[in-house]
Amino acid sequence: MTKLTSDIQANQDLFVTESQETRFVWGLCNEEGDWLAVDSSEFENSEVMPFWSNKEDAQTHCVDEWAEFRVAELPLDIFVEDWMITLAEDGVLVGLNWTDQLEGGEKEPSDVVKLYI
Repeated sequence: MTKLTSDIQANQDLFVTESQETRFVWGLCNEEGDWLAVDSSEFENSEVMPFWSNKEDAQTHCVDEWAEFRVAELPLDIFVEDWMITLAEDGVLVGLNWTDQLEGGEKEPSDVVKLYI
């Protein structure tokens, strides 16, 4: 059962807490190895790549237009130290713990790194 709520800040805090405990984050990846990125709902001409702090919450999104994707784990250190740099260079935002209704914030990768400092 999900711990996510309609409180975006609480979901972000949960992302940091759970990922620090498990040392993993979860995203969606297809068979070709492409990670899911979608158009931003907050910023024009921007993409956002969503991540979750547990496998079950990520799995709920592997339906409908995202049915071709599977849940993939990413070690927290690689997520923070490597992926945030690459996503920043590519101008891609980060979504943290989106609900099953795709509600959640979109953050700059540098702001995500600051959550772990």
